Amino acid sequence: MNRKLIRTTLAEVKGREVPHHKERTHEGGRAGQDRRGGPPPSRDSAAAAAAAQGRKRIPAAETNAEIFYYKKQMDAHTVMVIVLLDGEEIEGTIEWYDRSALKVNRKDAPNILLLKHNIKYMFKAEDRNGGGGEETSG
Repeated sequence: MNRKLIRTTLAEVKGREVPHHKERTHEGGRAGQDRRGGPPPSRDSAAAAAAAQGRKRIPAAETNAEIFYYKKQMDAHTVMVIVLLDGEEIEGTIEWYDRSALKVNRKDAPNILLLKHNIKYMFKAEDRNGGGGEETSG
């Protein structure tokens, strides 16, 4: 690719008159409007213009993966092991959830409401021993 076709030379720049950037006014000095007389373009229209030019879009903040996972475990009544930040393990089924908490039903203990910020991780109780109930003998 010939860079001279893309770049201008210093002589061309000096020969050109550099326009002064002043705030545009339209019909009686109204600033802040575009040529059509409407308000200046918003961020949404700027994002749409960027998308039209082939730029990457900002990924969605919420993927709904957490919601899908909780719903799947609730519908199947899967026994879950929930490990808290202090290492305590809670075993039971998830009854319901919201943005900041889980309600867990337990067999041999009272039901409990766990705040999500206290949860370190969780897994299915059937996976506690390395997954799967079948063991092969050599």
